[in-house]
Amino acid sequence: MGTVPVPDPKLLVRDAASAAMRRIFAASPDRSDSGAVAPDVDDDAGLFGPDSVTWRVHSDLSMLVGGVRALFVQTVHPLAIAGVAQHSQYRSDPLGRLRRTAAFVAATTYGSTAKADAAIARVRSIHERVRGLAADGRPYSANDPELLAWVHHVEVESFLLAYQRVGPGLGSVDADTYVLEMAGLGRRLGVPDPVTTTADLHAWVRNHPEQRVTSEARSAVRFIVGAPLPLSARGPYAVLIAAAISLVPMRQRLALGLLLPGPISGRLASEPAARAMLGVLGWSLGPSPALQQAHARVGA
Repeated sequence: MGTVPVPDPKLLVRDAASAAMRRIFAASPDRSDSGAVAPDVDDDAGLFGPDSVTWRVHSDLSMLVGGVRALFVQTVHPLAIAGVAQHSQYRSDPLGRLRRTAAFVAATTYGSTAKADAAIARVRSIHERVRGLAADGRPYSANDPELLAWVHHVEVESFLLAYQRVGPGLGSVDADTYVLEMAGLGRRLGVPDPVTTTADLHAWVRNHPEQRVTSEARSAVRFIVGAPLPLSARGPYAVLIAAAISLVPMRQRLALGLLLPGPISGRLASEPAARAMLGVLGWSLGPSPALQQAHARVGA
């Protein structure tokens, strides 16, 4: 009789981590309005290219922390959260927006220009249907340039902060280059005059006059923090949430009720814990397929 092979404990950990995180972050490919996958074009480096800071930042898994941080901060704009509350299916699909953001980022970062433009056109088309009245009686439209500017600048700031504090980090010149590169994407999305330096970005978000926490914002944040996930995914998700909260300004944390008890709730614990978890996740998932395909397409 042959001996029964003993599973490698490292492989078991890797497979368990991979399965748990895929349940949270599995993203669908970007599709055009017709449902067909937007084509890539050989030798077209897309909107950024392999030498860009954007490729470097967006290939790091700290983007997951930045994505959740962006969801938290975006809720403090009353018109932005009204659109989410009235049109989003976040309660029936709690991580759908995060996955869709991941798919959009992949398409616009690594896809050809045609694929990036198709993803942008699809988002603009969906935004046409997201309109209504906020709780304070003001009308809103997701394609309003001012709302587009809020979403864009908060996302760029969130991705940058996460890369700086959970990822490898950037020097000041590269950080400014990242903001400048992303300003080009913002213009394609319809953002008027996107900021182009790190200092201006932080000032723009910090001083935005529309920031106010509503009951819709608190409700959305409570749901994101306590999202109904499979048991195996709750541990990694808790680490991710704690790190994302550490990147939110304290005044917004207090207003939103984002004060978590527990051993990983502070910055000195949550960010290293997230860094370690994302290291395991990177080991378990391997290189990004979108990044590999982009490198192969442009011969990088």
